[in-house]
This record gives sequence, C-alpha cells and structure tokens, in this order.
Amino acid sequence: MDTSGLVQPPVHALAAWLAYRRAPESSGLDALRRLYPALVAQQHYLADRRDVAGDGLVCIVHPWESGLDNSPAWDEPMAAVGAEAAVMRAYRRHDTAHADAAHRPTDLDYARYLAIVAAYREHGYADRDLADDHPFLVECPLFNAAFGSAEHALAEIAALLGHDPGPHRARAARVTEALVRRLFDPVTGTFQPRDLRTGRLISARTVLGLTPLLLPDLPTRQVDALVVEARSARFGVARHMERPLPTYDRTAPDFEPLRYWRGPSWLNIGWLVRRGLLTHGHPDLAAGLRHSMIGVVAGAGCHEYFHPDTGAGLGSPAFSWTAALLLDLLTD
Repeated sequence: MDTSGLVQPPVHALAAWLAYRRAPESSGLDALRRLYPALVAQQHYLADRRDVAGDGLVCIVHPWESGLDNSPAWDEPMAAVGAEAAVMRAYRRHDTAHADAAHRPTDLDYARYLAIVAAYREHGYADRDLADDHPFLVECPLFNAAFGSAEHALAEIAALLGHDPGPHRARAARVTEALVRRLFDPVTGTFQPRDLRTGRLISARTVLGLTPLLLPDLPTRQVDALVVEARSARFGVARHMERPLPTYDRTAPDFEPLRYWRGPSWLNIGWLVRRGLLTHGHPDLAAGLRHSMIGVVAGAGCHEYFHPDTGAGLGSPAFSWTAALLLDLLTD
C-alpha cells in the first residue's frame, strides 16, 4: 500500500467528540473507546516529533499539511525552496483536467511541493533532524489551534470514559499559551505563521489567523483583536454578510478570487471560524457567517469552494465535505 509521511491538521478528536454529541448512543460510546488510544497517540506523535523549536507548538513540514495548499501564507518560505517550473514537464497534472488552470496552484508551486516531498522521503520521513536541513518548517496557527482543540476534545472524551482529563487540559493550556506567545502579532492584531527557517512571522493576512478562536481558553485580548480582524474589510464577517468569507485579505494587491486558497471561500474554514465565534460569545456574527455559507450552497450547489465576491461555485461540483458541513449547519 502506498503511504505518506505527511499529515493533516489534527481535527480527528474534535470530529469524534462532536459526532458523539450529535448521537450520544451506546454505539457511539463504543466508537470513542476504540478511537481514544489512537487519538492520544496522534497527539503524542505531534508533540514528540514535530515540536522542532521546543516551544510547545508543532510545525508543518509541507504546505499540504496545513490543508491550505497554496495560501499566500506560504509564499515567503516556499520562495526559499529550490525548484524550477520546468520540472513539471515530466508529469501530467490531473487537477487541471477537472478545473481551469487559472484556478489552481501554478506549475512552480507544484515543483516546490514535489521538492519538499522528495526531501522528506529521502530522509525516511524521520522527524528527528528536521531542523538541520528540511526545506520547509512552519508553525501554522490553524494546525496548532486544531492541536490544542484536540486536547480539549480528548479531555471531554477521557472524562466520559472514566480516564483522567487533567493531562489533556494541561496540554491544551500550554498550547494556547504558546500560540499567543509565538504566533500572535500585536501590531496587526492577528495570528500569523512563523517560518522556523528565518524565525520570523509571515506577513500575509490570511484566514489562518482567525482560527485560534477555536480555543475556548484564548485570552480576551486576543479574542477581541480577532473579532476586529474578522469584521474588517479584509474578511467582512458581519450580522448580514454581503459576500462570503474569503481565505485571504481581499484588500491585498495579490488577492486572487479564483485561485484555490488565494482568495476563494471554503465552507470548512468558515465552519471553524463560526464555531470559534460561538465559543467566544458572538452569536450574531456566527449567525451571519452561517447564513452566508448556506446561501452560497443554495445558490451554486455543493462545490469544492466558491468565488468570494459572487458566490459562484468553483472547483469540483459535488464535494462531500461541503455537503457534510451544510448538513451540520442546517441541524444547528
């Protein structure tokens, strides 16, 4: 079987807990008992092998691990990855057979993606020496917000199963503290990724910065700042939203409303931000975001993503996670 050393944001524990809460039956409890050890092991792997800086946060080793493949958040660290677009002449891109090439990552993006994959594979997916020579090492706000949120969910699951939730709560608190200390930029009032190769925060204002709202123990100062950021012209979250939530600052000169994660609206990110707004007592803004997400699907169908100005459907026309998240929104 083909496998990969790459991971995805650790949303699994939160998903398991929320699924159980939707249907708290004996079969669901049995599923949690089976899943709990694996979910704990996932967290242990990330904490043990991906805390490259030793600061309490975990890093991603490839843009794909963020879920936001070609986000402008990765432009700065990706620019340092040695690759040429001509490499892609040896490959056939299947994605552009299903979507307009103008809507997808470029050949240069993919050449760099492949270079990072090759570097990780050639070292046997061994994480111990990442700091020495791996070409892409970034502490991502979304990935770490999911990491901390998983510990909160595991605390709930542990208590339900008769285990001690204390260690999970303590780890969650440490993640939140590290996120605030390492990734919150008081100048811009948002969370930004940190490039471990340079030690600097990445300047692009993307929707990644809003996702720490997921954490119930996020301090009031940061919550208030993120609500200001969400309501700004960059993202436009409001009680009555005129346009969908974009994935990138729509006032930026390089905002691209058609290209994948460089502007378009995605339901999965909107769902996370909405949950964060509800967690921190902003039901009016959460309701506006919910109405906007339902509206784009009602108008365009269950597309992969949507035009951030018109709501037109983009990408794959029948996307299962859009459908699943729509069902979740409709049941609230």
